[in-house]
Amino acid sequence: MMNIARSNLTTMTPNFDAIKQKQQAAWGSGDYAKVGVTIQITGEELCESMDLRSGQSVLDVAAGNGNATLAAARRFCHVVSTDYVDHLLNQSRARANVEGLTIDYQQADAENLPFPKEHFDNVISTFGVMFTPNQAKSAQELVRVCKTGGKIGLANWTPSSFIGQLFKTIGKFVPPPSGVPSPALWGTDAFLSEHFEANVTEINQKTKCFRFRYQSPQHFVDLFREYYGPVHKAFLALGSEEAAALEKDILTLIGKFNIAKDGTMVVPSDYAEVVITK
Repeated sequence: MMNIARSNLTTMTPNFDAIKQKQQAAWGSGDYAKVGVTIQITGEELCESMDLRSGQSVLDVAAGNGNATLAAARRFCHVVSTDYVDHLLNQSRARANVEGLTIDYQQADAENLPFPKEHFDNVISTFGVMFTPNQAKSAQELVRVCKTGGKIGLANWTPSSFIGQLFKTIGKFVPPPSGVPSPALWGTDAFLSEHFEANVTEINQKTKCFRFRYQSPQHFVDLFREYYGPVHKAFLALGSEEAAALEKDILTLIGKFNIAKDGTMVVPSDYAEVVITK
């Protein structure tokens, strides 16, 4: 009986490396910058909530095309920007060059950060680290590399938010990897307590709202289908009839959230802005 139980446990353990390879391909597809730049304000607001100071060191984890990276650099911090998709770092680097900002870019896995413990004054991630498959490991890494007394700042979509529901809708057509919890759990009090509370001194979480503004609901679907990696890959995995059904369901979801009455799209999406003091 004991051998059978152990065998089942081994079978149920997700292959995180294989999952990450697929995720890496998904985020590298399309052109995330077309979407990423529209949520720049969330990175700026997170840096303000963290009260970043000139000269402090900042690590941006799963930085994408650099919204929080650039926001921290504009505050004259010493920023290291990391992601496991080199193409996204190049997009951020191009933005930094235009503004004349000096940033250290390094390709890195959020679940195995190549830095010593207690190394950074601040560690940040906006809608990035929440997508790691091994959530416990990535949370541990954020704490490990942050100095005692330093801050960890996060922006994470909540389960009930528009984006949380968008991923749930997609999951009906393209199921997520078995054994991997929803990324939106990072936007809950329960997750923050479970993965951070024992190793930090304070957790401040507030619910904030970002509004997706597009020319129309169809414009949003078309743009995300073309450029937003996970949505792009989902549509590619479906046949024509299933793809049409997914598009219809996304448009229905938008209709539930859309507050615009003029044919455009203005969809509020809640997210958790979290500032953790180690």
